[in-house]
Amino acid sequence: MPLEDAGPRILVVDDNEDAATMLAFFLTAKGFETRAAYDGQSALRLAAEFSPAIAFLDIGLPGMDGFELALKLREVPGLAGLRLVAVTGYGRDTDRRKTKVAGFDDHLVKPIDLQMVEALVVSQT
Repeated sequence: MPLEDAGPRILVVDDNEDAATMLAFFLTAKGFETRAAYDGQSALRLAAEFSPAIAFLDIGLPGMDGFELALKLREVPGLAGLRLVAVTGYGRDTDRRKTKVAGFDDHLVKPIDLQMVEALVVSQT
């Protein structure tokens, strides 16, 4: 997929830099324009500049967790249609309900399935 037809811009946020970099690299290799951040404050700044259509947010971020970050991202001008994807080690029904109530559109359990990630992103195009 050529970059000019790359589809949605993607933000990956995870305090595990290796995990964030790996996911961002995978999505970039698939032709998507992708940026990575490793904490909530950096993610907010980057989102305001980059205007992603999809954000993969680690729930267990230190300081500002993924739930708080999701709320703050919803307040950023120009990001009203942002699709939020929770990325977490917890996948029980109660965990999924909690992310849904918090405004996440999707819930992925670590280790994430890269084919599922790609299908989720492609469904946005």
